[in-house]
This record gives sequence, structure tokens and C-alpha cells, in this order.
Amino acid sequence: MPIHFGTDGWRAVISEEFTFDNVRTVAQAIAEKTLADDAVQAKANGATPHRRPSLVVGFDTRFLSDRYAIAVAEVLAANGIHVWLTSSDSPTPVTSFAIVDQHASGGVMITASHNPPRYNGIKLKAAFGGSASPGDCKDVERRIVAADGALPRRMEFEDALVQGLITRFDPFAAYETHVRTLVDFDKIAAANLTIAVDAMYGAGRLYLARLLREAGCQVHELRNEMNPGFNGIHPEPIARHLELLIETMRSGEYHLGLATDGDADRIGAVDVSGQFIDPHAIMALLLEHLVVNRNLRGSVVKTVSTTQMLNRLAARYGLTVYETPVGFNYITDHMRREPVLIGGEESGGISILGHIPEGDGLLMGLLLAEVVAVQRKSLGALLDALMAAPDVGVFRYARIDQPVRPFQKADLVARLMAKAPQQLGGEAVAHISDSDGVKYILADNSWLLIRPSGTEPVLRIYAEARTDAQVKALLKEGVALAEAQIVAMAVA
Repeated sequence: MPIHFGTDGWRAVISEEFTFDNVRTVAQAIAEKTLADDAVQAKANGATPHRRPSLVVGFDTRFLSDRYAIAVAEVLAANGIHVWLTSSDSPTPVTSFAIVDQHASGGVMITASHNPPRYNGIKLKAAFGGSASPGDCKDVERRIVAADGALPRRMEFEDALVQGLITRFDPFAAYETHVRTLVDFDKIAAANLTIAVDAMYGAGRLYLARLLREAGCQVHELRNEMNPGFNGIHPEPIARHLELLIETMRSGEYHLGLATDGDADRIGAVDVSGQFIDPHAIMALLLEHLVVNRNLRGSVVKTVSTTQMLNRLAARYGLTVYETPVGFNYITDHMRREPVLIGGEESGGISILGHIPEGDGLLMGLLLAEVVAVQRKSLGALLDALMAAPDVGVFRYARIDQPVRPFQKADLVARLMAKAPQQLGGEAVAHISDSDGVKYILADNSWLLIRPSGTEPVLRIYAEARTDAQVKALLKEGVALAEAQIVAMAVA
């Protein structure tokens, strides 16, 4: 099976496709691309053509991630690239910030993020500290194909250390120094918060609790031990995987519950009452906080599957909103072009003004602690107040993945656009978009999104509305709409 980089890297099942041989093959392609790009840049800048490029390599807590990282480092070193290799498991946003801090040419993160334990993967990072572009990933793929099975170069790890081609380092201090410019540690400390932190056995285990303690919080840690199989759980911080944190919060002993995914680039939160606070609500609360309490300005960038609360709040404060296809790389593009106050997606990858263009669950957790500390109210109370405002209103959200018979994605999108209904859920359809799937926006700001998978016969259907009943109705109508068109395509 060919190695394919998706929107955020290459992922595969450990010991099936994700093997040491394949990891080294990918590393060789990354090395060749890095050297080629560096030569071009050096020539353009008039620099010496013999300077040595460098890459940062980090890894999460998954089975063999540390060994895969060493394998990558050995290949890069053999190609004459200096490697900054993290001394222990490191969150993706910390590894990405280290790229900027070390002025490296880019980076490699060994992780499968929020995916089940049987997976591992490689994320390719650019010099600016965000995900490499789709074009750069395609370049790596082409080099893998062109290698046609040729063995990668490889230098023994100890030899590379002795020769200074690999340097082990701890990225925490530089990251903390940077984060302190974005979060008010003193205000958090003044609130004497008690916080429950669920690392879900992921790479956030050594970081978020430590940062919160540095900010003066009393921290109770859950699932923070090293467990490469994640104790069988799916390390994604969504409600159905956070039963332990939710139950812990119901004890009433903690002001805030925070959870990060496998590589800590995503955030989930739980209120003092045990109410799950999803990323839509997190982004809305953070936007309000950054504008009102921090007096910050900038554009708002959200993916097509993210809440309309952000649109309502942006209208309140006169901020520009950009809606992108799903994938943080689209948010990254905006953050590199202009001052983005907050950018994020419904899966929990969020970044803010002044930070690298990378989803960061650690930073968002600290900011949520700041919100609670400054407002002296729980997240649930703050969310209720936000939704009680006439210019925002109540929003409820849900998503389903619906298996269907095989279909052609482009044909289905075209049919869903051409056969758009005049109303859904009893509301008039006010606007239709096909930037990523088909999104029907209704007159009351509710919406239905149908995103056909391009790789499998699955429909990802999302809905946001004023009540849970309306959300369920919209999802049901979405399934019926799409399945009707799939049947019509099969008959045609």
C-alpha cells in the first residue's frame, strides 16, 4: 500500500503498514526534501551553500514512538541534517514551537494524535511551527515513489550523538516562557483554582499539570502515567471518552476539568457540575474573553463545521469571520497572512493571536483557567450567560457518521447543491455553500452540513440548531437528503 499523507500527516496501523522500514523510507524522503529546499533558500539568500539544516523531532506516548523517533533521527543525521530530538515524549504544539525557537528548517512529530492505540503516524512540520503545506507533503510522497525501494541512509544513534548530528533537548522551558506571554499566570494564581486534568495517557501528561501548578493551581491528575496502549481507550477528548473526568468533576471538589488528546493539540473541558464543554463553546468563551477582558482584536477563522456562535460574537464586536474547509492547515494559512484573534475547528484544535499557527490543547487549557479565574464563574455559568444574550442565543450541536452505499463524492456534492431544499427543520434555507461538502445555513442561523468522505462510503453529517430536538431533526433530514441522491446516482 502506498504511503499517503492526509491533511495532517501519515497514519497507519503499527506493525502492519507503520513499520521501521517504512518510517525510515519516509524519513529519507523528508531529508531529501529538506536538503533540496535548504539549498534553494540558501541560494536565494546568498548564504553559504554548505550550512547544515536542522529539524526538530518529537514523539508522543504511543507504543514504540520513542524508537520510531530515533529511527527518523538516524536517517536525518546520515543525510547531514542536524536533529534536535526531544529528551522525552512531547506534545505536538511544544515540538512545533521548538522548531521556531531553534530556528530549525522544520520538524517531524511521531504521533497518531487522537486515533486509537493501534495507530501511529508522522506529522510533518514547517519552519514557521505549523503543519507543512499539502504541496510539501505531496513532494515527500513523490520522493518516496521515486526511491523505488532504495534503502535509506542510516547512521548509528550513538555515533550521531558523538558527532553532534543529534542533540537531545528538553523543550519545556522555552515553551513555558512563550506561553507566559499569552496567559496571565498571576491572575490564575490569585484565584486559587483546583483543577482536574485528564491527560488520557497522552503526551500532555508532563506538561499541562506542570504549567497549571506553575500558575498556582492545585491540580489533580488523571490517566497521566506512561501507558503506550492508552489502557485501551480512544485518546480523543470528547464526552463519551471522558467519563472518568466527568465523574471526577461531579464530586464538586474542582473548579474546572481539562483534557488533552494523544498529542495534546486538542482540548476538551468539563464544568464544575460535570457538564462537558465542547470546542464550539470553548472557542466562543475564549473569543469573548480575549475581546472583553484582554482588549484584543483580529479576525476569527473557523472551519465549516464550527459553531455560528463565533459569527454572532464577531458581529457584536465588528470582527471579520473567515470560514474554511475542515483541516487546521487552512486556519494556518490565515494566521500566516494576517492577525487572527482566534482560529479553530470543532474537533478542538485551536490557536490564538501571538501563538504559532498550530492547534494547542495546553495553551487553551491555561486560557480556560484564566477565564474562570478572571470571571470568578464556572464555564457552564459563563456559557449560559453568553447564550442568554439576544444577539447570540442558544446553540446545540451534534454530528453523526452515516455509512452508505459507494458513491462519487463530486457527483454527490453537485446533486446536493442542485437539489437543495427550500427549507429544513421548519426553517427557510437562507444560504448554501459547497466549500467542503454541502452546508445549508437556515434563516435562524441553524445549519446542516453534509461532508461525503473522499476515501470511504461514509457521510459525515453535522447540525447546529436552537434545540436538541431540532438538531436531531436536521441530522435525520440530512441522512435522507444524501441517501436519496446516492440512490438516484446509482439508478442514473
